[in-house]
Amino acid sequence: MIVGFAAGGGTDVMARNIAPYLEKYLGNGVSVVVKNMPGASGQIGITAVAEADPDGYTIGTYNLPGAMARTLDRNADYDADSFTYLANIVNDPNVIVTPKSSDIDTMDKLVEAAKARSGAVTVAMSSLGGDDHFFLQKLSSATDADYITVPFSGSAPARSALMGGHVTMGIINVSEVVNFRDELNVLGIASKERSSMAEDIPTFQEQGYDLVNGALRGFVAPAGLPEDVESKLLAAFQQTYDDPDFQTAMRKSGNPTELALGDDFEALNAEQLELAKQIWETQPWK
Repeated sequence: MIVGFAAGGGTDVMARNIAPYLEKYLGNGVSVVVKNMPGASGQIGITAVAEADPDGYTIGTYNLPGAMARTLDRNADYDADSFTYLANIVNDPNVIVTPKSSDIDTMDKLVEAAKARSGAVTVAMSSLGGDDHFFLQKLSSATDADYITVPFSGSAPARSALMGGHVTMGIINVSEVVNFRDELNVLGIASKERSSMAEDIPTFQEQGYDLVNGALRGFVAPAGLPEDVESKLLAAFQQTYDDPDFQTAMRKSGNPTELALGDDFEALNAEQLELAKQIWETQPWK
């Protein structure tokens, strides 16, 4: 199981949560080995999946909108037709966080700081062209302020830089902060309703900022899987998702689950690609 980001981030946590359940439901002594291949905003890992033999022995994590954004902002050795779409597991909204020691502990204070001096607010995020970056563009437009992007190889190093006080704020996902609440100020969540993972965090809409955005995380295999292999993998993902113990593990790690299986996941990917194209064409960093 190839993970295109560093260990400890939201994608890695999802992969390591799901691995033992896939072993259980695939049966026959199957061993699922998680292999982190971070770099190039996830492009290295997902390219390795696309180029693997389509035999069912290599699958990988798949992040939206990032995976499709990589086909827009640079040369990519894959496209939407390079994969067999297995299952989207997580729908994880963005949050804005600041170090616990920071006096910027509300959205209004953040916007005031960003407007006071152009470029003074630095922003840690897991990658360029992914959901964090899209959210930053929405934030800049909604607040009429400029922010300086500081990209990292994954959300875990971005969060570490933030907690170390090396950047002003961070844009990550709610799953990546639930276990670090004592070390961070969480200014808001980019969902239409409060998350069951952290019901005390107000939405941005509640605070007067029309900001809704997040990350979709799932799993794909190379295109061209034999039908019987694909069917077995799809069944294992469905059984895993339906397992109460798996749902409990995901809740404990702060991962908001939402299943899209097979064809539904492929359709979701097509929707995200169109959205990425629309956003990309209107941004100065395209």
